[in-house]
Amino acid sequence: MAGSQSFAKRENEKKKQAKRLEKQRSKEARRAGGTSSFDEMIAWVDADGNLTSVPPEERERKREEIKLEDIAVSTPKKEETEEVPMRGRVEYFNSSKGYGFIKDLDSTEKYFFHVTFAPEGIAEGRLVTFFIERSPRGMHAVSIAFADQQ
Repeated sequence: MAGSQSFAKRENEKKKQAKRLEKQRSKEARRAGGTSSFDEMIAWVDADGNLTSVPPEERERKREEIKLEDIAVSTPKKEETEEVPMRGRVEYFNSSKGYGFIKDLDSTEKYFFHVTFAPEGIAEGRLVTFFIERSPRGMHAVSIAFADQQ
């Protein structure tokens, strides 16, 4: 009894055998057609970055020779512009430590200033004009003057 199979098992074996035969037939059909070669599967990239089926040796493209003297690498010159003083209000000032902050009226940015760049008698709430300079710690106000004196 060990050698006997049930009806369902025999049917499953027949289905598997039929699938194997179908797979073998389709494989032979592909080989006979000859459409699946390795060369047909390769894609090349041309100089412009587009995919193409033509290898680079067969492409005829004229390459332009670029002379080293023709390449110009530089930054554009900064145009000379007259600096216009900015207007602001002294937002905070600590006279004992000698620094404060000016809030720009146009952009609401705050700029640090030291008492050495400020006029005598500077206090919170005063309208001032100033210029800004870059420092190692960021932008700070210099050449501060009271707005009502100009």
